Amino acid sequence: MSSDALMTFKSHIEGKNADVTIYHDRVEWARSGMSAKKLTAGFLTGGASLLATGVRSSKAGTEMIPVKSISSVVTKRDGLLYTKVVVVASGNTIDFRVPHDSAPAVKALLTDLVLGKVPAPGQAPSVATRPVQEAAPSPQTSTPVEQLRQLAELRDAGILSEEEFLTKKTEILARM
Repeated sequence: MSSDALMTFKSHIEGKNADVTIYHDRVEWARSGMSAKKLTAGFLTGGASLLATGVRSSKAGTEMIPVKSISSVVTKRDGLLYTKVVVVASGNTIDFRVPHDSAPAVKALLTDLVLGKVPAPGQAPSVATRPVQEAAPSPQTSTPVEQLRQLAELRDAGILSEEEFLTKKTEILARM
């Protein structure tokens, strides 16, 4: 087992905060028994919050998934601030909650590890595993349908008013 961490981050797994570390050959996480926030809330409420939420630390501990057993890595939005990075392995599925801006990097690293694109420690990347610089897509390559979808998302998110949405929708449909 290698000991050089490729990435570390904090996550919220099954109701507990966890320290997640991704290595070349495995993904490990450690959950603490009780967080400082929970202890502080318990102290400030005279123990009422601990009685309401429980004092159990049954989910404390560590767990590890070998990279070779990971079959899929998926991301799903989880509220306004977080994205779930779902790691599916033989017999196990783990959801890591990370900030939206961190999720693509976590998913990309795990996917590259599964596909063997990350060289083992001490190995130089081969020609086949070196990243290829992709050309940025031009802004005009999206189809009118994609533009309408994006427009609807902006409206649904409250960024565009209904009037602005209808005006832009009419422009896009006129170009078809």
